[in-house]
Amino acid sequence: MRAYIQKLRNYWIEDISFISLLGMLIFTIFIMPTLIELDWAGVDLLNIMFAAIFFAGIWSALRTAWVLSTSFLFAAYVVLKIIRYSELPYNFLLLENIIASLNIIAFIFINLRLLFRDKEFNFYRVIGAVNVYLLIALLGAFLFEIIHQLFGSSIQTGNEITGGHEDFSEFIYFSLVSITTVGYGDILPICNHPIFRTGCKYTNANLISHRPSTNGNGLCWGATRQGYWWCHGEYPY
Repeated sequence: MRAYIQKLRNYWIEDISFISLLGMLIFTIFIMPTLIELDWAGVDLLNIMFAAIFFAGIWSALRTAWVLSTSFLFAAYVVLKIIRYSELPYNFLLLENIIASLNIIAFIFINLRLLFRDKEFNFYRVIGAVNVYLLIALLGAFLFEIIHQLFGSSIQTGNEITGGHEDFSEFIYFSLVSITTVGYGDILPICNHPIFRTGCKYTNANLISHRPSTNGNGLCWGATRQGYWWCHGEYPY
């Protein structure tokens, strides 16, 4: 039995993991938000996809230390999830998201090790690189949830943000447009907290196509609405 499990694990590591993980990430990042917005799927299916991705990290680990680490993080995530959905009067949502973020960080390092385990370059390596990119986007979504739970606000959209998985479509969208440097400006970070204010100003300064100017009313205006937001910390609309 042990030999069969080892054989199955070796088969998983030999590049098949890249394609399988890509399928899970595409479904979770691009399809699930649409299903949630259309009320065709709920947060429960999203949680199952998260657990499947984290479990895949255990199978992809090459070293025993990584296997043990990812197994512990996966078990902790599942236990916290069970506690939250049980009738117990406890809720560790913040800790749950921190554990999930650690799971993703570990999986990113595991995939990087798989990418560079030899000098061979093939189609699977390209898929693996895309997986790392999508994992970073997924990590960003969880980090925005953590920020919202810590400070009560994170991003500004046209919808009400509660900071839970119900807002996953908003968080993952903003994470994707941020790491791809598209920056449409329809969703912006809320920088009411001093710890984020400097970073937000530098980030949004890159989105301003012209130098902001001051009119007679003392208002600062840029060539884009990001420029206005950068000066005022709010939308002009």
